[in-house]
Amino acid sequence: MAAADELAFHEFEEATNLLAQTPNETTTRSDQLSPKGHVAVAMDSGGSYGAEDEVEESDKTMVLDRIKGSLLPRPGHSFVRHQLRNRPDLYGPFWICATLAFVLAITGNLTLLLAQRRDPSIHYSPQFHKVTVASVTIYCYAWLVPLALWGFLRWRKGVRERMGLYTFLETVCVYGYSLFVFIPTVVLWLVPVPWLQWLSGALALALSAAGLVFTLWPVVREDSRLAAGVLLSVVVLLHALLAMGCKFYFFQPLPPEPMASPHQATPPPPATMLPPTLPRSVAA
Repeated sequence: MAAADELAFHEFEEATNLLAQTPNETTTRSDQLSPKGHVAVAMDSGGSYGAEDEVEESDKTMVLDRIKGSLLPRPGHSFVRHQLRNRPDLYGPFWICATLAFVLAITGNLTLLLAQRRDPSIHYSPQFHKVTVASVTIYCYAWLVPLALWGFLRWRKGVRERMGLYTFLETVCVYGYSLFVFIPTVVLWLVPVPWLQWLSGALALALSAAGLVFTLWPVVREDSRLAAGVLLSVVVLLHALLAMGCKFYFFQPLPPEPMASPHQATPPPPATMLPPTLPRSVAA
């Protein structure tokens, strides 16, 4: 029994002694280091962590490249084909929608706070419900509209067999990344200049809608002109309604200052009470 125990643990003692001599080295199976029939112990010091870091870094780079692609739409450049490359992700769209919702709520409150500093007659109170309204609006738009679009394209594919079709995750990914341009635009809306706000909003809407149209065109171009035109028009219209709804709800125009009426501007002078006149005494 003693000989059997020595044979059973001899291979581990050999590996332990080798690791004690060179702790930073990686032991591998080799005929020179381990005898035939022995099992070598392979240990990697930090290699797995380095691989995870590389994967995380590549994911961040991929997300940044897709954000850049959504900001610079070009004709003939499909976001799905050139940016997603059959690898849709939900990480980028999720955080883009979350960031946009919080930025909308915060900037909407800051607008009222800055207006109160300019005009003390304006009463400001924190409006926390705007966070909920912004989150529900953005996430419903980023999920329900792509779902309806994907279902419609799937139905049209049964009518027009030559039509292509994006997957549901690809459609959600396209809509999620298309909303990124509104984040810096909403921050710019803090500047109390109406023409600058409308100009920046129109530019952001044009870039975002153009990215959607250029991405959907390779799919719908095989359909009839009427169906393709109506579909793209509805996509742009819904995008415009989202932008204008956020502008009017979260950045409401302040009510004008109350103007005093002319007859109330200068109150009449108070009436002066004259002492009563004594009656003259008639001489007898």
